[in-house]
Amino acid sequence: MTDFADAPDGIGKLPAIVAHRGASFAYAENTIAAFVGAQELGAVGSELDVRKAADGVLVVHHDAHLNDGRLIRDLASAALPEFVPTLSEVFAAVPDGFINVEIKNHAHEPDFDADQAVAREVVELLGELGVGDRVLVSSFDFETVLAVREADDRLQTGWLFWDDPDHEQIVVADEIARAVDHGVNAIHPHNPLVGAEVVLQAHDAGLAVNVWTTDDPDRHRELALFGVDAVITNKPDVAKEAFSQL
Repeated sequence: MTDFADAPDGIGKLPAIVAHRGASFAYAENTIAAFVGAQELGAVGSELDVRKAADGVLVVHHDAHLNDGRLIRDLASAALPEFVPTLSEVFAAVPDGFINVEIKNHAHEPDFDADQAVAREVVELLGELGVGDRVLVSSFDFETVLAVREADDRLQTGWLFWDDPDHEQIVVADEIARAVDHGVNAIHPHNPLVGAEVVLQAHDAGLAVNVWTTDDPDRHRELALFGVDAVITNKPDVAKEAFSQL
């Protein structure tokens, strides 16, 4: 994910621009329009969220519930609103773009999958679609990341984390060590956790650093100078303009 563009001398490669839930400032998030629009606005591709409908179809939606309160897990994919695409439909709509597939699997949510069936089914679908070379699979649930690796260790994987005020404070060095110990390819830290030392530590450990979510031009340029591998942003056009000024 470091081949977006050549940067000026002394900086190396500019970060890849990955659109958060597609170009979600300009379009409704996690929609086909947002994923197509992201590339038109300068992103190499998009990050998206995957859940499973009642009929086993993998669909793209951030929350476990629709806005009207219905639980996606209880609905057949055909009963979902038209704007909720299947994962297969997204890959068909962006046949040459990078996709960061985030598997939504939180223990506190009503569709939590302790058996990691969804992780295995995501891997199976990616194999059927033949898109593994342009995918990174991530999750906030570390067991889900490990399930993806167990199902197909050729897939790139990312460990998502943030400094959740309701839990023990994150020590980024510990998360780097955990990722390395389990063969994960990248860390996806929340923007406020990332400084130059974090990037240096991760790169020394052989990990990519993909930062979420940042829309501020000055922060984009700072992260580029730190050497992060990707910025995940709601506004890919803003990131593109910010990097053009380096």
